[in-house]
Amino acid sequence: MRPLAPTLPLSLVSVALLWTAPLAAQTPEETGLRTGAFGDWIVHQNAQNDPKICFAASQPKTKEPAGANRSKIVLYVSAWPKDGVKSEVSVKLGYRIKPDSPVDVTVGDDAFQLFADEDRAYVADTTEELKLVEAMKKGTTMVIKATSTRGTLTTDTYSLNGLGKALDAVASACP
Repeated sequence: MRPLAPTLPLSLVSVALLWTAPLAAQTPEETGLRTGAFGDWIVHQNAQNDPKICFAASQPKTKEPAGANRSKIVLYVSAWPKDGVKSEVSVKLGYRIKPDSPVDVTVGDDAFQLFADEDRAYVADTTEELKLVEAMKKGTTMVIKATSTRGTLTTDTYSLNGLGKALDAVASACP
C-alpha cells in the first residue's frame, strides 16, 4: 500500500486549486492550462512542460444532503509522468473528512474504499486503483459516500460519461 496524498506535487495542488469557477467558463489564458471537454469531464494540462501534469476532472451531478455547507467538490484522475503516475484517482469532498473513517466508492456492483487526508480521499493500493479506473471506464455512474468531522454523511453521484475519452486525452498529453 502506498499513501499517495503526501506525495502530491505542489504544482498539482496549485493546478487543482484553480478550479474555483466552472471550468468550461474559463479560458486557457485565465487558467494557464489547456483544456478540453469530453462528456461530463474536463481535461487539463499545465501550460508549462516541467513538470508536466495532466488530469481529468468532474463535479458531482447530485450532492446529498443538498443543503450541506461544502466548498468545491471535484473528482480527479491525474497523471504526472515525471513521478511515474499515470492515473491516480482522488476526490476533493468540500469538507474535512472524519479522521480514520472510510470513503466508500461504488461503480455498478464494484465497491472500493479510499483513505481520507483532510478534505481529500485517495486509493491507497495501486492494484485497487487500477481496478477502480477500469470499473470507472466501464461504468455509467460513481457514488462516493463519506462523513465529515461534524458527522454529516454525504453522498455524491458522478457521471462517468466521457471518462474513457478524457483518460485517452490525459494519456496522450502526459505519456
